[in-house]
Amino acid sequence: MHLAYVSLPGRGANDRFLAAIAERAQAAGLRLAGTVQVNIQREGRIKCDMDLRVLPGGPVLRISEDRGNGARGCRLDAGVLEAAVLGVTAALPGADLLLVNKFGKQEADGRGFAPLIAEALSRGIPVLAGVNGLNLPAFQAFADGLAAPLAADQALVMDWCRRVCRLQPA
Repeated sequence: MHLAYVSLPGRGANDRFLAAIAERAQAAGLRLAGTVQVNIQREGRIKCDMDLRVLPGGPVLRISEDRGNGARGCRLDAGVLEAAVLGVTAALPGADLLLVNKFGKQEADGRGFAPLIAEALSRGIPVLAGVNGLNLPAFQAFADGLAAPLAADQALVMDWCRRVCRLQPA
């Protein structure tokens, strides 16, 4: 069972890092299931729009609700997140690796991608997740000591991906 995570400081850092890993992994011949997030800043808006690209080839889904500049609290559209989970579930049987852009509040509560992470691991499919500092304790409880932290180094993360997916180094 192979479960690893990255936890980079800074808004959007995990998203950018994992998007780059997804590109490199696919270029290396890995068959991915999962999601990468793109944050889109709009002029005149304080908060960005959050889009998820379902791997391997789409679609792109807007997971944030536009509640205006003065809105507070969670902007996640949980229904759209669940649609992304369904898309990833369909791709999982043919995947070498499950890449989950974020283990967030939904996953900490047992929803979102949490059941799919468990399913992938039970099928022997390695999982790489992004985890922010706020959700790290919940992720560690979920992983029950089985998750390996990976340094924010693309070459090291790709080495881990190749090793657990049994690909030869490039």
